[in-house]
Amino acid sequence: MDLLSINDLGDDQIARVLDRADSFLAANRAGERARTLDGRIVFNLFYENSTRTLMSFATAAHRLGASVVTLPVEQSSVKKGETLRDTAHTLNAMRPDALVVRHGDNQAPAVVAGIMDCPVLNAGDGTNEHPTQALLDAATMRAHFGKLDGLKVAIVGDIRHSRVAHSNALLLSRLGAEVRLAGPPMLMPDDRDGAFSVEDAIADADVVMMLRVQRERLEEDLGDAPGEYLARYGLTRDRFATAAPNAVVMHPGPMNRGVEIESAVADDPDRSLIGLQVEYGVAVRMACLELLAG
Repeated sequence: MDLLSINDLGDDQIARVLDRADSFLAANRAGERARTLDGRIVFNLFYENSTRTLMSFATAAHRLGASVVTLPVEQSSVKKGETLRDTAHTLNAMRPDALVVRHGDNQAPAVVAGIMDCPVLNAGDGTNEHPTQALLDAATMRAHFGKLDGLKVAIVGDIRHSRVAHSNALLLSRLGAEVRLAGPPMLMPDDRDGAFSVEDAIADADVVMMLRVQRERLEEDLGDAPGEYLARYGLTRDRFATAAPNAVVMHPGPMNRGVEIESAVADDPDRSLIGLQVEYGVAVRMACLELLAG
């Protein structure tokens, strides 16, 4: 089995991942280690830059007892013209027990999965999906609120290009949350049925999840300076005040402070779950690796 999309997981598997993530989070905080992947080898193949996803997958594998091998693509034969398929065939011949791949092309992980004899986990492909991010976001919300069913979740920013928004909309809706997608009209999907304005999405929301807006899109698509985008579409203290009284803020990272979110909101010790998201990033990826390669 491969984890390429949220739809690849059954309801029982989603429940298992979220429950195991809670257990792993507690164990990680206590300094305990699991050994369910003792003797296994996990390959990380990242064609795009990453801090949280790459490091959390590596940490997750180590905490499960696996050895981790990360291919530095910038120093690999990819720079000599090696194709994705040839890279996959080469890595498959080395017989890893799992492979984690991030790539800028939609469906690239599916191409790799069609070649590999081990489970393949999608760490983000183009504008398509980021399944483990959605799972860790769901785990974070569930840990804070004690439930997902009935939560109002506003996802705000560059929806058109966001694989995080796509996977979260699939998963959270499936788990009973009300998902509100909002952003600048130019950065919304062509099919905008059911889309919200930023103000309407945030109003009375239990969770406000902001998405990173690439700075080049500020100029090319919007003609905005960073401060102008924040005032028009970003999460300011005044805008966040319209959310539910106990609302929390989330962000998959990396943040553009002063662009899509004010630092005072992002760093609020009582309302920000951004640090908890990072913790659950390790725990959820432990659960996914155990599910697929254990």
